Formats: sequence, structure tokens, C-alpha cells
Amino acid sequence: MSAQMQPEHDAAPAARTTDPQQRLGKPDGGWRARLYEIIFESDTRKGRAFDLALIAAILLSVLAAVLTSIEAIARNHAGWLTAAEWFFTILFSVEYVARLVCVRRPLRYAGSFFGVIDLLAILPSYISLFLPGAHVLLDVRILRLLRIFRILKLTLYIQEYSMLGDALLASRRKILVFLSVVFLIVFLLGTVMYVVEGPAHGYTSIPVGVYWAISTVTTVGFGDLVPKTDIGRAIASFMMLLGWGILAVPTGIISSEITHQRGVRLLAGRSCTRCMTRGHEATARYCKQCGKALPAVVE
Repeated sequence: MSAQMQPEHDAAPAARTTDPQQRLGKPDGGWRARLYEIIFESDTRKGRAFDLALIAAILLSVLAAVLTSIEAIARNHAGWLTAAEWFFTILFSVEYVARLVCVRRPLRYAGSFFGVIDLLAILPSYISLFLPGAHVLLDVRILRLLRIFRILKLTLYIQEYSMLGDALLASRRKILVFLSVVFLIVFLLGTVMYVVEGPAHGYTSIPVGVYWAISTVTTVGFGDLVPKTDIGRAIASFMMLLGWGILAVPTGIISSEITHQRGVRLLAGRSCTRCMTRGHEATARYCKQCGKALPAVVE
């Protein structure tokens, strides 16, 4: 009974794996396996060349969509832009079909994140045949550039990403308090500006004054509302100087928390039983000096 249950127990982790070869199913051999290696395996020479060519095509297709939105260019080069759009649409359609063909579980790929993005990248052109104006959705192709993370192997920096995430999570209360103080400042000073300047100078309500305070304290300053009185200009000058300090506060909070997180990880490290070297991180398996296996962490 237990022998029959074992395969089902082992199959569960495989279904949850993030490895495309196990999740999508790599063909055992033949032209489908060779096509799979080119399309899905970026660590090979052909796979890397394919991905780089794909990224170049995506950038050019997005550029064509952007140029189409410029009236002067679209009017003078309508034929070239239309031909370029359909060229990229057919190219990406062939690529999408090739991805479905070269895996053993095509429905699983079609329902995946990149599968949906690949489909959305080609649908607007076909929909525009029946609904003019749908071509503006072509900029969704820029999402396909997320594949560059797989090419550059940024997963090597996952520890740094997790450290930043831990720092943001640990600083959430400090950041929330900081934002609440900023909200109180802009609300109070926005109300004061409404009283000082009044509707005659464009401050027609307290929300309008708060909007001006936010654009001023964040050093954006759109210029659509400008104080005219001396008191209003003094308040504006104070808020501009205050904005410089406000922008620096979140950076200091997160930086100090990252330093703290790094110190905690080092303190949590174990000592090597052979060379007695200290300061190993909690996830280290071998000594960074002599290479001896470190003792397991006792939880």
C-alpha cells in the first residue's frame, strides 16, 4: 500500500517546481527537443541568441507602435508602419505556436504568466481587424521584456532582493508613521494656504490647497497654482525647504534597516569547528575559510 502511495507523494513537488523542463515537459528527443532547447534554454549558445533576437524584435515592435501614435509620422509613413506591425505580429504568432508545439504540456504553458503575455502580444493586431483602435494595446509587448531577467541570471542576486524585502517589511511601521506625519503637514499647510490666498488666487477649496501642498513639498511644483501674497510665498518657501528633508527620511529608514538585517545575519552565523572562523551567514553550508561543512542550524 505504501509503495503505491509513494509515486503520488513524489509527484507533488514536481508539479510545484519552477523549472520549465519539469513544469512544461521537455520532449525526449527529435526536432521538438531541439526546438525546446533553442526557445526555452537560454544557457545554450543558440538559446541565448534566440532570446536576444526576440528582445530586439520586441523593442522594435514597441517602437513601431509608439511611432504609430505620432500623427505626423503615422501620416507620412503609414504603409511602412502597417507592414512592420503585421511583420512583428506574424513573427510573434509563429513564435507562440512554436512554444506550444515544442512542449509536452502546451495548455500549462498557455495558462502561465509568459504564455498569457505572449498571447496578449499578438491578439490586438487581429482584434483591430474587427475593432479599429485596438492596436493601441500593442504596448503590452513591453511586458515580454521580463524574459531578460532569465537571460541575465538575476536570480543570483535573490539574497540581496530578499534582504531589501525584509528591510521594507521591518520598516513598514516607521514608514507608515512618516507618511502620516507628511499627510498632516500637507493638510494643515494646504488649509492655511486656502485661508491666506483664497479663491481670488486660485485656491478655491481646501482640497485644492492640499493638492498644491503635495506638489510643493514633493518638490514637483507644477506651477498651475502660485501664491501671490507675501505670507503665501513665505509658506511656500518653508515647504520647499521642508521637502528636501522629507525626501531623505525614507532612504535613511530603509538604509539603517538593511544595515541591521545584514548584522543580524552575520550574528546568526555559526563558527567552524576546524578553523574556528566566525561570521558565517545563517544559510551557509561550508566554511568560507577552510571549506569544512558547518554544523546544522538548530531551530
